[in-house]
Amino acid sequence: QDGLLQVICGTDTLGMGVNIPIRTVLFTQLCKYDGNSTRILSNREFAQIAGRAGRKGFDDRGDVWVQAPEHVVENLRADRKAAEGAKKKKVVKKKPPERGYAHWDRNVFDKLVGGEPESLRSHFHVNHQMVMSLLDRPKMTIDGKDVDGCTAVRRIVVDNHETRKRQRGHIRRAIAIYRSLVDAEILEFLDEPDEYGRVVRVNFDLQDEFALHQPLSLWVLRALGELPGARDGAVDGAGQDTGHDVDVAHALDVLTVIEAVQENPGVVIAAQTRLAKDDLMAEMKSAGVEYEERMERLAQAEAPKPNKDWIYHSFDEFRAVHPWVGSDNVKPKSVVRELYERAMTFGEYIQHYGLKRSEGVLLRYLTDVYRGLQQNIPDEYRTEAIDDIVAWLGALVRQVDSSLIDEWERLVHPEEVEGAAEPIRPDRVVTVVDDARVFRVMVRNQMFDWVQRLAGRRGYDAIGSPDEIIAALAGYWDEYDEVLLGPGARSGERFAYDASSQRVRQILHDPDETNEWAIEAEVDVDASIEQGRAVLRLVGIGRSIDP
Repeated sequence: QDGLLQVICGTDTLGMGVNIPIRTVLFTQLCKYDGNSTRILSNREFAQIAGRAGRKGFDDRGDVWVQAPEHVVENLRADRKAAEGAKKKKVVKKKPPERGYAHWDRNVFDKLVGGEPESLRSHFHVNHQMVMSLLDRPKMTIDGKDVDGCTAVRRIVVDNHETRKRQRGHIRRAIAIYRSLVDAEILEFLDEPDEYGRVVRVNFDLQDEFALHQPLSLWVLRALGELPGARDGAVDGAGQDTGHDVDVAHALDVLTVIEAVQENPGVVIAAQTRLAKDDLMAEMKSAGVEYEERMERLAQAEAPKPNKDWIYHSFDEFRAVHPWVGSDNVKPKSVVRELYERAMTFGEYIQHYGLKRSEGVLLRYLTDVYRGLQQNIPDEYRTEAIDDIVAWLGALVRQVDSSLIDEWERLVHPEEVEGAAEPIRPDRVVTVVDDARVFRVMVRNQMFDWVQRLAGRRGYDAIGSPDEIIAALAGYWDEYDEVLLGPGARSGERFAYDASSQRVRQILHDPDETNEWAIEAEVDVDASIEQGRAVLRLVGIGRSIDP
């Protein structure tokens, strides 16, 4: 307001509730990516941005400009240059629009200027978390009336600005959710009111932070109970195996269930699908597949969806007894799981899929999955391997933006902040090696990524000298046709990491299960701190001395 800022860059949310006097608004484009596709701005979005130009009390006028599409400008320049050049005709190659473009021109601009803003649409939606939170609320006095949890639920679905038709839908859904919570034994009923005046409350057997914050989170409870149980396993305080087999495969299946109830990060899924099609096309061309068959198979290519058949079948059975689900459906995907299995950092994942302009979408999704892992898995289903994944994901998000998780955890556990002996120093630099448990997970993931490369006979340069690796594995390939990558390959018994010497050992899973071949490596601590990930140096590959 003092006029110190000459230029402000922002999106359509910039002017919501903020009085920013701007004389001139410049649109660089009239299209935007909304998480699913690229589309032209709505009339309301255009008016929200254009309305910043010329504020009452500051200016007597305001100007709104829109740049033409970049490829249109470049083509006009090329045509003009060709016309001013030689007399003979010259063919000018037209520049195509960039990927992720929706066409706009003067006509589109004029329609947005003269168009009426679209009607506001309510996004109010009754879900499990809302019903649980209201039912668990202590009795309180509002406007001179005693309001308990059941009354609070009744008020929120009726005392609102929704149409009567939508209110009836909210009421039906609230009743259906209430019944499903009762059937799942998440609610308990008391003969006498407790100290908070409640006769209905959330089952105390659930951990304090347990929540059903996604519409389909109740299915998660059922699915977790149907998954094959993890084998007994543990990791001691120093991050060393205690001798038991931690079932990482089961933990990854749990992660897939949690991912299936999260909203799809559209731009990430689109990038995964695009890369899958590119890889499939290259494979089919090298194999000489006919064009018609290539097109047919490309149409079926999709982003990775682990356990999709089992997930869809489980959910269909769940839907049959929970009609309130309606049109909601699970969405199997592998984003966090892919990051974990491929031992990738946030930056490497962004670069791999070309998501440079969509870091926020990925970061929000990772944060949502982290909260889902924390809040949607009851204690009875938690294992050491699941806790390892949670700790690893939390560290990954904190490396990008620690505030996303730290602030949320302060809200969930305010008593830990109040009772902290020493405040967090903002100048303290946290590195990937500070948390021994998380760093051990990173080392383990990196080693298994190497195993996958050896199994696929590709990408040796990411491990060490390709020629040396080929020579070292010659004996293995003489004996066996493959390196197994099933659940047994991830067994904790095949991995060893000595934090004191920084030596790492991963036993290969051969078809005969002799456990004679292994990868030996050492951790480069300084490089790990610098790069924000576990950096390993190959020591050797061969028959292990102590299988």
